[in-house]
Amino acid sequence: MSSARRSVSAKRGLLAGVALLVLSWTGAAQAQGKPMAQGAVSADGLKPGELYMEADLVIRDDKTKVTTAKGQVEVRYEGRTLRADELVYDEARGVMTAKGEVQVIAADGSVEYADQLVLDDAMKAGAARGFSARMPGDIKLAAASAIRRNENVNELNRAIYTPCDICAADGTTPMTPTWSIQAEKVVQDHAHQVVYYRNAVIRILGAPVLYLPVFWHPDPEAERKSGFLPPKFGASNRRGLSYEQSYLQVLSPSSDLTLSPQINTKVNPLLNAHYRKRFYSGALDARVGYTHDTDFDGKGNPFGQDTSRSYVLASGAFAINDKWRWGFTAERTSDDLLFDKYEVGDVYAARGPFIADDRRLISQVYATRQDQKSWFSAGAFTIQGLRPGDNDRTFPTVGPLIEGRWEPGTEILNGRLRLLGSAVALTRDQSTLNTALPGIDSRRVTGEADWRATFTSTAGLRISPYVNIRADAYSLGDLSGMSSTSKSLARGLAVAGADISYPLARRFKTSTVVLEPVAQLAISPKVKQVVVGYTAAKAPIFLNEDSIAFEFDETNLFRANKFPGYDLYEDGARFNVAGRASMFWDDGRRASLLVGRSFRDSEDDAFTTTSGLSRKASDWIVAADAQPMRGVSFFTRARLDADDLSIQRAEAGANVSVKRGSGYFRYLRNVADANGSKVENLDLGGELYLSKHWGVTAYGNRDLVQDAWVIRDLGVVYRDECTRIDVIYRREDTVIGRLGPTESIAVRLTLATLGGPMYAN
Repeated sequence: MSSARRSVSAKRGLLAGVALLVLSWTGAAQAQGKPMAQGAVSADGLKPGELYMEADLVIRDDKTKVTTAKGQVEVRYEGRTLRADELVYDEARGVMTAKGEVQVIAADGSVEYADQLVLDDAMKAGAARGFSARMPGDIKLAAASAIRRNENVNELNRAIYTPCDICAADGTTPMTPTWSIQAEKVVQDHAHQVVYYRNAVIRILGAPVLYLPVFWHPDPEAERKSGFLPPKFGASNRRGLSYEQSYLQVLSPSSDLTLSPQINTKVNPLLNAHYRKRFYSGALDARVGYTHDTDFDGKGNPFGQDTSRSYVLASGAFAINDKWRWGFTAERTSDDLLFDKYEVGDVYAARGPFIADDRRLISQVYATRQDQKSWFSAGAFTIQGLRPGDNDRTFPTVGPLIEGRWEPGTEILNGRLRLLGSAVALTRDQSTLNTALPGIDSRRVTGEADWRATFTSTAGLRISPYVNIRADAYSLGDLSGMSSTSKSLARGLAVAGADISYPLARRFKTSTVVLEPVAQLAISPKVKQVVVGYTAAKAPIFLNEDSIAFEFDETNLFRANKFPGYDLYEDGARFNVAGRASMFWDDGRRASLLVGRSFRDSEDDAFTTTSGLSRKASDWIVAADAQPMRGVSFFTRARLDADDLSIQRAEAGANVSVKRGSGYFRYLRNVADANGSKVENLDLGGELYLSKHWGVTAYGNRDLVQDAWVIRDLGVVYRDECTRIDVIYRREDTVIGRLGPTESIAVRLTLATLGGPMYAN
């Protein structure tokens, strides 16, 4: 026997064994850390391959070739730390043993504990007694024993798993976790990338609620694995009881297919499929659904013809090179209400650069090119309307739609010059006013030059002069509903002016106030608007394909041409003016207010009478926002009549986020929307926690014109560190086509680390 001053070879033998133990054991706990990068230095100052060990005593037995380290042993190697009361390396048997309150701390912060660890020096097999672990995500795992059978198989016996708290707030008193999984045996098979469970019991507050003799799921270390996904359960007036079971089939390292049949008791099944494929240059994503059934109303009563019904929601985006991109979307359904009846989610999402309105589908193909000086895009698209009263034949087929922009790399006359081009062709089958007549077809080509500069005086006055010159060429067909009536025309457009602002700032003790008068002068020659017909009163009807949804507010008050599209153009001399006041507190509070309006030399009948811009003096624009305290903010914007200051359009909203909960509200009022209808709507929702774990949730959308709720939710929620349960009552009063009002109760359960929510209606 000898002391710590034995031969260097003895120490090297012990250190080599320690390195094997520290590097290899964490695989049994499924918490292996990543090795340090070549040349990197860990937080404790060790480089790759360096090992640090300290102990009260190191003893070497030359006869048995056993080296022992005793007393507060600590080893640091490759970003990991091992602590134990005793380490024993049996060189002859090739076995390393750690005893007494053993801890292995990985680089990611996870910690494994054991009464004893044993590992062979080939790093293929090992065992732990009295094993437990705390892994990232606050996951706790314990087992009577853990066995590393080889480099591919780890086994836990009499194991329990939970991400919930197991100690009270004082950190010492044990408590029953909200939920846990207990199993007789858990096996992790790295070769097949599967985790197997035998005789597993899911417990809620310690009580067993579900027994599974055998089940398995993909190894957490596996990128993807074929298998069943969590099922969805539901019940509704329309479909009866519903069960949807998804199965993921991995086709290749870059593609997979998910099949999700939805089985219903009142109506025929709906088969859903989702295919994904990633290429070197881009990706493809396609969802489809199919059923063969009659139509049915809000109560599941069948009517109509028994036929095929389906949908497709697909998109693809690809890179041709570092500047060029191309892509497509394909969105179509056989039935306007198919998504509502079968509760298909994530339908109205942006899948390409051209975006349709809510409850409308768009199919498109496009290509773009971009570099530091230029932008180019070309595309085409069609639209399918799913709103009541939509007629797809009145929607135009758009194609091609071409846009381009180029800027020289140097300044021109101390300003920025931008050259733009645009072209579009629209073909419409039916007139929007009379479906017995063909719709207007139009083709437009535009060239544009835009110059702007900014000059700031030493006193702070900022002047931004600008000039915009544009030329349009139009070709129109099927005018006045006559297929033989057509015409072509060209026009030149120009505007020149300047933006002027003079911000004034004043510093107070704990705040800063900024007052900024802003003005814009714009002058344009008289514009020849494109006339496509006349009303019964002989008033002209202007072509307007791209500025229908137009609202006058603070976002376009200082636009030289307030129309967002090309067909309509603002002309004459006008003067836009506003005052902006802002206040900023040092503690983060803020508030701002803007008041402005627009003046012109003559009335402009290109604007509708309800737009607030058709007369010489426009309506007033008011906008304000504030954050009076941390977690509370609000905004409002309004358009007030120029004569009596009555509200023509108003929006208001607030957001609240405090310790006990969060909430929001939105209010919209419009005397006349794009269709001339009055709109007044209230949307609000939030959640409030009455105690640490219990709270209530609410959501509502009310149509104030109809004086009726569109939808109402009221719920109770329980949450803790690992669980959230929502019980929600919902009533929908909206009638869409043949779908009537409905009531439902939903239970939503979310368990930490076990995927997304599970639903039961």
